[in-house]
Amino acid sequence: MPPVFKRGLLILFLVLFGAASWSRATTKGLSQIVTPDLQPEGDLSLSLQVQDQQIANPYQLQAELGLTKWAEVAVFQGFKPNEEIFGTEIGILRTEPCLLSIGFINWSPRSHVDPQPYIEGGYYTERHKVIVGAIHAGYKNEAILGYAYDFNKKWRVQVDFQSGRENSSTIGVTWNITPDFQMNPALYVTNDKAHDLLGYVVFTYTFHVWGGDKKEDLTVPGH
Repeated sequence: MPPVFKRGLLILFLVLFGAASWSRATTKGLSQIVTPDLQPEGDLSLSLQVQDQQIANPYQLQAELGLTKWAEVAVFQGFKPNEEIFGTEIGILRTEPCLLSIGFINWSPRSHVDPQPYIEGGYYTERHKVIVGAIHAGYKNEAILGYAYDFNKKWRVQVDFQSGRENSSTIGVTWNITPDFQMNPALYVTNDKAHDLLGYVVFTYTFHVWGGDKKEDLTVPGH
């Protein structure tokens, strides 16, 4: 394991398990695709993401911050290779059950990867979440589809799909281990002819930094 990754991992877990008790639970978005619901204002999520190198950078740390009720930003720090990846999301329609968001993801100046803009709509009820959208990746447009079912405040099952040979279909679960700490393991099935099976897991802790009282809505956006 690279020394820089060991240091980043140690820092992350010191932050996670030394967190203040006022952090609140979240259920992050889906495994592969972004989702149209926003990170609540003032909430800072810190994540450790480990995945097969065919999916993306095998080791990543992520920080996702809700800036306002209609905007959030995210930054990933990859370690193999060493790179920073940026994303943002702006909510156009925020009246549930109907949601509409725009933004960009996967901007990596160090790796000379341009931002990938997207538009995405969602229909969100207490149990069922349906996501449909499109993303411009490189020279082509790709479809985004997703569905999640929330059994309760602890458990969610989710599937998603992004078109393109380099992308996948996924199935996964989200488990809120405590009110503040969650994990999301998933299995990726690649869209190419090989249909390889790839592993993925992310651990997330969310801090409530500012913003006052919030209702108990456990659904917030993903990577």
